[in-house]
Amino acid sequence: MLKRTCTCGDTRKENAGETTTLSGWVNTYRDQGKGLVFIDLRDRYGMTQVVFDAEDTPKEVMELGGTLRREDVISVTGKIRDRDGKPNEKLPTGEIELVAKEIEIINRTAKLPILPDDHDADKIGEEHRLKYRYIDLRRPRMQKILQLRHKITQFTRNFFADREFLEIETPLLITPTPEGARDFIVPSRHQAGQWYALPQSPQIFKQILMVAGCDKYLQICKCLRDEDPRADRQAEFTQIDLEMSFIEQDDILALMTEFATSLYKEVGGVDLGNLPQMSWKDAMDNYGSDRPDIRFDLQLADITELAKKTDFKVFNEACDAGGSVKAMRVPGGAEKLSRKKTDAYAEIAKTYGAGGLPVVKYQDGEFVTGVAKFVTPIKEELVEALKLEDGDIVMFGVGTYRVACTALGEVRLAVAKELGLIPEGMFRGLWVIDFPMFDWNEDAGRWVSEHHPFTAPLATHLDILESDPANCLSSGYDLVINGAEVGGGSIRIHNPEVQAKVFGLLGLSQEKAEDKFGFLLNALRFGAPPHGGIAFGLDRLVMMMIGTTNIRDVIAFPKTQTGADLMCEAPGIADPAQLDELGIIMRQPAESTE
Repeated sequence: MLKRTCTCGDTRKENAGETTTLSGWVNTYRDQGKGLVFIDLRDRYGMTQVVFDAEDTPKEVMELGGTLRREDVISVTGKIRDRDGKPNEKLPTGEIELVAKEIEIINRTAKLPILPDDHDADKIGEEHRLKYRYIDLRRPRMQKILQLRHKITQFTRNFFADREFLEIETPLLITPTPEGARDFIVPSRHQAGQWYALPQSPQIFKQILMVAGCDKYLQICKCLRDEDPRADRQAEFTQIDLEMSFIEQDDILALMTEFATSLYKEVGGVDLGNLPQMSWKDAMDNYGSDRPDIRFDLQLADITELAKKTDFKVFNEACDAGGSVKAMRVPGGAEKLSRKKTDAYAEIAKTYGAGGLPVVKYQDGEFVTGVAKFVTPIKEELVEALKLEDGDIVMFGVGTYRVACTALGEVRLAVAKELGLIPEGMFRGLWVIDFPMFDWNEDAGRWVSEHHPFTAPLATHLDILESDPANCLSSGYDLVINGAEVGGGSIRIHNPEVQAKVFGLLGLSQEKAEDKFGFLLNALRFGAPPHGGIAFGLDRLVMMMIGTTNIRDVIAFPKTQTGADLMCEAPGIADPAQLDELGIIMRQPAESTE
């Protein structure tokens, strides 16, 4: 076997005259006739042009070279020389070529179901690419993504190792816990009729590690949630998981700011600058989102008090029910946004719980079209409140506080994309802090955690935890970059009495809490230090740095939207003998009534 002496990305002009062996895949093949054949040989490091020249290449090597086709795997030995003609400026190796003297065809490819070309990828259905993922991963863009993912994890490990974090693995077979999403469950062969759950996160275990005195914990771990996939979410994903003892919120935010800014600069070549802090309330008030995109200035305003002065039934009903009316000025929107577009934005608002999207144009000093007749009585005050100028359009979010903010916040994003308000290539981040401790779930008739049930209330709000849970703020925090949550965490509850109170507010009886979280509650009773942590979504970090909105692009072997692995054909049918051994009886699911 011809053993390679360097990679296809190594050779340069200064290597001219050297004898080299390269190994890789045939990327392109060009027969120029008159005893001249060119191939581009590719590996993950780069590409080098190889020439089969009848004047310098042995006859038998010329004959084999003439049989090569794309994606054949070969090794070739030859001499490096300056390339004839114009250099290929797109390649680092573009000034030289290798003249073939020896060749070994290691493996000829069968007829290719897809070609590993970036420029053809969009023409091929994603499911077809996922079925032949081992070919799809040969694409230069996919190789770049895999390398970036490696650099991020390598940087992460080095960064935290230098700060005395211990990398500790937590188990994958655990007891089911109510954390919001469905658990994936695994039957136990040794305990008939009992089941493990796969972890949605290592949350409980990393808290227990703090009780165990580990002080600083790190893990790059798999998390599994049986929920419907979407463009930026998979049932199986990876997070960078951290926990620390004897710290306060400011300590965590300072360290994680250093980590995030250093990671983006050293790995992504991006200067995030400062990461300011913004309260959840300010984020919702001004941007309609707890993950605000601050790359553009389009902001919301609260006009609830003004709305009460109108005779507009939609406004009045929301205000009477204790809700809110939010408004957003779109500069120049009267001409830029047609009725068809504002109707489309209304459908977005409805998706987030609003009844619609009232709009009005401000032209020649008057409100026209839309809800003009209803807001004209408050014209002077509304113009002043929103700083309106001629040619603007105003959109309104109406409903409960969260619905009014969120619906208009999503419209804000759609308008910004439509009008090109989001600067390309810009990265802006911030910390969102002071989240509500709870949110009231009307359907369940009880409080639910805004973050998770182990998040501690702010120390200054501990006295209103039970008496005024609606206004109790938590010590939770999220890192948001370009409108996406890339990390989230909190100071944890280390006092078992406080944890019991939180469980009670969430509708968990003492018996149920002990049944589901007994081992954590026991641990908290035996000397738990104050502690807190955070988890970063590794997949999302890679997505943002590489510039894709599809999480499947950044996972080597992802699942489809229905959770299937098309390459290895999972999930599949279990062996009946194995089911018998586990005591599992299969039945057909009930037919849908939809």
